[in-house]
Amino acid sequence: MSPRLHHAIQAALSAGRSTLAHYQTGVGLELKGDLSPVTIADKNAEESIRQYLGGHFPGETILGEEQGLTGASDDRWVVDPIDGTKSFVTGVPLYATLLAYEQAGQPILGVCYFPALNELFYAEQGGGAFWNGRPIQATTETDLRKLIIAHAGLNGLLKYNRLRGLEHLSSLTMGTRTWCDAYGHMLVASGRAAAMIDPVVSRWDVSALLPILSEAGAVASTFAGRSPLEPAHANGSLELISAAPLHHRTMLEAFGEDPS
Repeated sequence: MSPRLHHAIQAALSAGRSTLAHYQTGVGLELKGDLSPVTIADKNAEESIRQYLGGHFPGETILGEEQGLTGASDDRWVVDPIDGTKSFVTGVPLYATLLAYEQAGQPILGVCYFPALNELFYAEQGGGAFWNGRPIQATTETDLRKLIIAHAGLNGLLKYNRLRGLEHLSSLTMGTRTWCDAYGHMLVASGRAAAMIDPVVSRWDVSALLPILSEAGAVASTFAGRSPLEPAHANGSLELISAAPLHHRTMLEAFGEDPS
C-alpha cells in the first residue's frame, strides 16, 4: 500500500466516522440549487478531509462536492463527504464517504467507506481491490438468472429514458434492487451483483469508485460504452454502468446502446 493510499484511507475513516454523530438523529437538511440535500454532517466531513489532506499533502488541488475546487492541477483529490445523503438523512446505512486521487485527470486510487456499516473498500492502480482487507473480484457467474442488478432511483431512470431497459433486464435476472449510490457499485466490485445502473452522477460520485471497480475486474462505462468520465448529459453530468465483464454487453444492449 502506497503512503498516499494509506493517508486517503485514514482521511476517509476519520471523516466518515464523524458523520455518525448526526446519523439517525433527525439532523436538519438544506436543499442546494440542484435540489439535492446537504447537512451539517456533509459539510463537516468534507472539511475534515480537507484539513487532513492539507496537513499531509499541503498545496495539492482538491475538488469537493460541498466546497468546490481549490487549486488548478489535474493531479488532484476528489471528495464526496456523504455519497447517498438521502439515505443518510432517512437513517438508512447505505451511504459512503468517498475519496479519490487523480493523476492527469484519471483516478489512480479510491477509497469508499460506509460508516454505519463499518465497511471499507479501497484500491490503487495495479494493487488489487479490497473489502475490509480482503481481496475482491467481480462475479464470474455466467447465468444472469442467478444474479441481481442494482439501480438508482426511479425518477432518474424515468427522466433519462432508462426504465424500459431496466424492465427488460429484470426479466433476465433473479431480481433488481434499488441498492443505489456507491453501495450498488461496491456490490458489483465484490461479486454480489451483476451490474449497477446509474443514469446521472457527478465527478465526485464516481472518481473513487473507478479504481476499485477496475482492480476488481469489473467494467465501468457510460450507457454507450464510453469512459464514464466523459460528460453524458447537456449539463455536463455523467452516467455510470458498472458490471461484471461477462454481463457488460448485455447491460448496454438492454438500453439500445451497444457500441458494436
